[in-house]
Amino acid sequence: MTSRHRQQEATMDGTPTHRTAIVVVGSGPTGLLLAGDLAAAGVAVTLVEKRPRGIGNLSRAFGVHARTLEQLDARGLADELLTTGDTITGLRLFRRLSLDLSTLPSRFPFLLITPQYEVERLLERRAREAGVEFAYESEVVGLRQDEEGVDLDVRGADGTVVTRRADYVVGADGHRSAVREAIGLDFPGSSVIRSLILADVRLTEKPEGVLTVDGRGDAFAMIASFGDGWYRIMGWNRRNEVPDDTPLALDEVRDTTRRALGTDYGMHDARWLSRFHSDERQAPHYRVGRVFLAGDAAHIHSPAGGQGMNTGLQDAANLSWKLALAVRGRAPEGLLDSYETERHPVGRSVLRSSGGLVRLARTRNPLLRAARALTSAFVTMAPPVQRKALGRITGIGYAYPAPRGAHRLTGTRVPDVALKDGRLHEALRGGRFVLITPGTYEGSVVREGRLTVERWAGDRRTTVLVRPDGYVAWAAEDTDAAAIEEAVSRHLR
Repeated sequence: MTSRHRQQEATMDGTPTHRTAIVVVGSGPTGLLLAGDLAAAGVAVTLVEKRPRGIGNLSRAFGVHARTLEQLDARGLADELLTTGDTITGLRLFRRLSLDLSTLPSRFPFLLITPQYEVERLLERRAREAGVEFAYESEVVGLRQDEEGVDLDVRGADGTVVTRRADYVVGADGHRSAVREAIGLDFPGSSVIRSLILADVRLTEKPEGVLTVDGRGDAFAMIASFGDGWYRIMGWNRRNEVPDDTPLALDEVRDTTRRALGTDYGMHDARWLSRFHSDERQAPHYRVGRVFLAGDAAHIHSPAGGQGMNTGLQDAANLSWKLALAVRGRAPEGLLDSYETERHPVGRSVLRSSGGLVRLARTRNPLLRAARALTSAFVTMAPPVQRKALGRITGIGYAYPAPRGAHRLTGTRVPDVALKDGRLHEALRGGRFVLITPGTYEGSVVREGRLTVERWAGDRRTTVLVRPDGYVAWAAEDTDAAAIEEAVSRHLR
């Protein structure tokens, strides 16, 4: 089957069967980025979505961190997304704990405040232009896999069940993932916060910044601007933890906001009200055979630090190029397994950091409150501690495991370095590996269009092979042609 090949046939009992290389389930940000990457690489991909077509405006995520903006920049989308919101360079997690984002070693030393639907809009447009096939109002009702592929039973809006045969399937279908359930994976964990409230409202008084976050006593509240006169309110009141199905009125939102922020800014005209609970869960595996999990289907955690959507997008960026190589039969041994090896620890770290922030924020224990104050002061004063905290929250501080004896840069994120002809993120827009070297390299993979070769803008002597997701695959301090050839052949066989 060629990379762009799709076909339709029928099973012995007449059930229609569609064949494609990859099926991605779930059209949230994670699924859209993944599907778009695959299609841009020439892979036939179908995106299955339970909801009707249309990007809604009732999303929970509002913050796009630096590492996500870097990934979007490598796809030519970051600059356009920046026009949809506002940026902030300071992030306050507790009253005394502030993080200075302007110190980030990134082209994007800030947090972009923009609603999730703006991210989805750009990613959907890119996916459509790249040739992704969308199947809306389609629900996964069965899954079977063998050594050669996966059969996915999908029920459409008219009740007809169609079997989609694919080389691989990715479940990016949220915390209630039908794909995860179909492959029999548990989703262990527990609720971290009960009875969080969400509301979209108008405000009579405009808050000072685009993001207002604070907590007092037993209450917490966040206000984020949509940029069009509407504001998203998220809040929690320890004194009123009730079941999710308890009706929510605007008066309760006002009361919680006043408790946390000292004012409700004259909120009125709510267009949407909702109550939910925040869980902390992670699947034990991100891969079972030819089926993968990404985003909320693989991990969910508290909203502290705004890492949910961002972590899912990083999952997609890690997995997409590996699947593209696998479909072409060019994936080195163990490459697909490396998705779980690299991303599962990151998901676990996000669960721990976001959960820890929530537990410290809501504690009543006087000793823990004192510890929180001491931690806040220490993080604010100690640059190394602040850099580590910033790296975790923004995503730029994560590195992947490297083989024993590998160069110290192997597995680390490569900043948007200056090249002789442009910058790295521009070079990555082809979805290929990028070799940055002070010398030259003209191997067969260059002639085949599978590798981009660039030279440093300055006099740096290190040779670096950069993966399509912007991490170092291999590096060396010399330009020995044989060593470069061996490294390139190993990673791009």
